[in-house]
Formats: sequence, structure tokens, C-alpha cells
Amino acid sequence: MAHPNAELITRFYQAFQHLDAETMAACYAEDVQFSDPVFPALRGREAGDMWRMLAARAQNFSLTFDSVQADDQQGSAHWVATYLFSQTGNTVVNRIQANFRFVDGKIVEHHDHFDLWRWARQALGAKGLLLGWAPPVQNAIRQQAARGLAAFRR
Repeated sequence: MAHPNAELITRFYQAFQHLDAETMAACYAEDVQFSDPVFPALRGREAGDMWRMLAARAQNFSLTFDSVQADDQQGSAHWVATYLFSQTGNTVVNRIQANFRFVDGKIVEHHDHFDLWRWARQALGAKGLLLGWAPPVQNAIRQQAARGLAAFRR
């Protein structure tokens, strides 16, 4: 029998497989803290809105997940998202390690870890290959993502 927090992680990723951002957001505590290499510091509703934006814009999307484990306080999972990056038409296969912290049956911290240069090589093609490792390019990726989220939230 799986731990309830492992079931919570499973529910989160099953919802993601169906691009059900509302169910994903419902797994979070109101004051959740989310971070990944593109969105380094989202808080509260911003995190749910990021999933809503990604689900709404998803093209040729699929997701697999495994290695779900959790106890009363923390958990983790590995997931792989495959999708079309609309700005370039390139297919991205992003491999992510997720770490979670829980309080009262909700996710209060969610940290995704992936190689941003690897992502940039796939999403941006030659530019990402040549310059995706550089802090100015990675910062530009983060700024563009933040602008996209801000526009979506309006």
C-alpha cells in the first residue's frame, strides 16, 4: 500500500498526463513554493497558474513518470515530458527529477531539476547548442518565461 503522499504525487502526474492543471493545482498548499531552472521562484497561485499556462499551450504532449516515493514529510519522482516547443517547432524531451515537501496532505514545496542547456539545445536548436550554456542566454529564457506567465495571469 502506497503512502498517502506517494498517492498525492501520483495524482499530480496523472493529472498532468491529461493536462488537468486544476487537479494539479489542488495538490498544492495555498502558499506552495515551486522552483525549476526556468521558473526559479514561484509562490502560491503563481505555481498553479504556471501549470495552467503550460497545459493550455501544450502541443503534441506526453508525459511518463516513475520512481515515486514519499513519507510523511518529503517525496520524489522522476518524470519525462515530450512536447513541441511552439516557438521553434522543435520537439523537446525533458527529463526531470522532482523533489517535494508535504504538510497536512498537500505539497508545500516542489523543486524540479533538469539540465537547462540540454533543454535549450532541443528547444532552440543551433542557438541553444552554441549558447544555451551561457548565463545571459539562460537568463533570457527565464525572463521570456516570466513574461509569458505574467501575460497569461492577466
